[in-house]
Amino acid sequence: MPMDKIEGRNPVMEALRSGREIDKILIAKGTRGGSLIKILGKAKDKGIPIQYVERQKIDEMSESNAHQGIVAIVAAHKYVHFEDIIEGAKKSGEDPLILILDKITDPHNLGSIIRTADAVGADGIIIPKRHSVGLTAVVAKSSAGAIEYVPVAKVSNIAQTIDRIKEKGIWVAGAHMDGEKEHYNTDLRGPLALVIGSEGSGISRLIKEKCDFLVRLPMVGKISSLNASVAAAVLMYEVFRQRENVNS
Repeated sequence: MPMDKIEGRNPVMEALRSGREIDKILIAKGTRGGSLIKILGKAKDKGIPIQYVERQKIDEMSESNAHQGIVAIVAAHKYVHFEDIIEGAKKSGEDPLILILDKITDPHNLGSIIRTADAVGADGIIIPKRHSVGLTAVVAKSSAGAIEYVPVAKVSNIAQTIDRIKEKGIWVAGAHMDGEKEHYNTDLRGPLALVIGSEGSGISRLIKEKCDFLVRLPMVGKISSLNASVAAAVLMYEVFRQRENVNS
């Protein structure tokens, strides 16, 4: 499995200089020094999130025992630009199906979503740079290899990206309990982007308002929400079912 972290100041700085995909940088509280200032400046220029944590957490993560108070979490696979996902869908000649994930933080959920996306022939997945799990080794393993086939784009602003997707003639549907219709009573054919919210709070208010329409997954049990990867799978397969019925 590809390494998903880089330890130590010089290795992290070299990763920044080389353009390596870095999801975030963890720094032990109280860590100081001139080299750290340079790393922080470089990371800020690249829009890489910085998180200050207790030194014990860095110690537990470290495999080299020479982390110098800094660990960079790096991607286990390369990201693409979201425009590449759109272009790839055009080349296929089929209506695009894109997943937009609003702050999914569980790597197993992201891996499962990537795996299902591959199964239904989705064109790609969009995730935010902040407050979201990236393409870590755990995600890669949970995807059962699908990470090699499903393009994933990381963007700075999900709301703005949705606006640009709409400009491409793609409808945006959000999974939310406030949806007027159930997913199976909603026409999900044609160019479509599905928005799946976070495990705890669902789709954020702004992203909800950006959606063209909302669909709900009916539930009669005591628990009020589904696991994010399960909700994504149910919706993706409903899109798949509707499209197959049209083509049959």
